[in-house]
Amino acid sequence: MKAKRSVAVLAVTGIAVVSVVAGIDLFSSPGSSSASEQVSGRAEMAVLNSGKAIPSATTPSVKQKSAAEIAAEAVRMRNQVEAIEQQRVALQNSADQKNKAKNAALRRYEALREASRDSAEERASRDAERKKYEGTPKEVAMNLLPDHGWSESQFSCLEKLWNKESRWKVDADNPTSSAYGIPQALPGKRMAAYGSDWRTNPVTQIKWGLDYIDATYGSPCSAWAHSQAKNWY
Repeated sequence: MKAKRSVAVLAVTGIAVVSVVAGIDLFSSPGSSSASEQVSGRAEMAVLNSGKAIPSATTPSVKQKSAAEIAAEAVRMRNQVEAIEQQRVALQNSADQKNKAKNAALRRYEALREASRDSAEERASRDAERKKYEGTPKEVAMNLLPDHGWSESQFSCLEKLWNKESRWKVDADNPTSSAYGIPQALPGKRMAAYGSDWRTNPVTQIKWGLDYIDATYGSPCSAWAHSQAKNWY
């Protein structure tokens, strides 16, 4: 028998498979079971192989980029990165300028507040200092005791001492000597180092008198003890 070429068309899950089988009569009589089995086997193989063969034939291949396209893409990406970096730098520069201005304002505010606090403290200190010199001569002397580290208990000795010397009179003048004022400075002009108003200002006289007691006897009570023993101090 002369070999025939038959074409079998099979539909498998929507994919058309064309198989060319040489020497096989696909339309042989029903009695030709051997030929049918061969056709069936080859058809199955064709179907199995079609899963690999057809996609490769039907799926479009990916187009490779040319060197020029790759270079252009690299330039584009670099430009994007540089643009982002420039934006970041601009934002950070702006933030730095704002922070510098804010910090400068804070420093000015702190300086003003410090100056105001210093001024307030100075005023308070001046007020307290001024109050120490207000009142009677005895009150002024009492207020000045802490400046020498003396307690209020020293005032009783001081009061007795200057009662004996001048009765706390700012113009007390000893007729037998040149001693003058509340503390009986000898001579009286010695107190001029504490103020040109030493003749009339009890504060000037008291300041000199307390410094004299501190430097010579250490305390009013020690000065009083010496006065009781020697009749002078």
